[in-house]
Amino acid sequence: MKKLKKLIAVKPAVHIVEKELLQPYNPVSINLIGAGGTGSQLLTALGRMNHALIALNHPGLMVTVFDDDKVDRANLGRQLFTTAELGLYKSVALVNRINRFFGTNWKAVAEKYDKDYCSLEKGVAIITLSCVDTVNARFEIAEILETYHRHMPNHRNRPVYWMDFGNSRDTGQVLIATVGAVKQPESKKYNPVGKLPLVTEEFKELLISSEQADNTPSCSLAEALTKQDLFINSALANLGASLLWSLFREGMLFNRGFFLNLKDFRTQPLKVA
Repeated sequence: MKKLKKLIAVKPAVHIVEKELLQPYNPVSINLIGAGGTGSQLLTALGRMNHALIALNHPGLMVTVFDDDKVDRANLGRQLFTTAELGLYKSVALVNRINRFFGTNWKAVAEKYDKDYCSLEKGVAIITLSCVDTVNARFEIAEILETYHRHMPNHRNRPVYWMDFGNSRDTGQVLIATVGAVKQPESKKYNPVGKLPLVTEEFKELLISSEQADNTPSCSLAEALTKQDLFINSALANLGASLLWSLFREGMLFNRGFFLNLKDFRTQPLKVA
């Protein structure tokens, strides 16, 4: 009986979103790192999200896209590029298209998001979305965000959330973390959790073990499809965008990410704990 009462008394864990994201005075700053398979799909979802938020009297989003790679023929079909964009920087091609379509004023940076670029505090944003191919890039992003968070505690665009997208051929995952801890209100109904672990902390050993994966650029779409399924990136981007949308619209997170298996059509949520 005592065990039963104890189980009934357990309050569900929840993360209460940083309040300045829900009723901000200015558009929420977002850095999208990587404009390839997932990043190109995710940027389109962000354009739709921004349009919807503005319609709901929210200031919307201010997105900066980082990618120093150029469009080649192997990108056509799996990524959102056309033959007219061959040879252009991916970040520039995508942002120009989004700005024309949605009337936004988002920015493109045709450089890597690394310590060399960010040394002058140019890469700061409240939300960071990473769609990168390498393990080293993730660890470098984590180091940059934690450094900004420590040294810029009162900055308007200090890093608060980091959402990482990663995938293999037909599986993938999206994880949202806090950079530092977000102050939580007291609650009688829920157990508020202020710190969501970084992917580089929680899955450090798994990331390191997968570091030997082949990241050699593909020479054709057919070769690219042997490495990644045609729809894994778009499926991951849309589900991840839905998680980000719930952050803005609901103001609380019961799930801090998910694992996706497109081959078996299964999605497993990762609960806040």
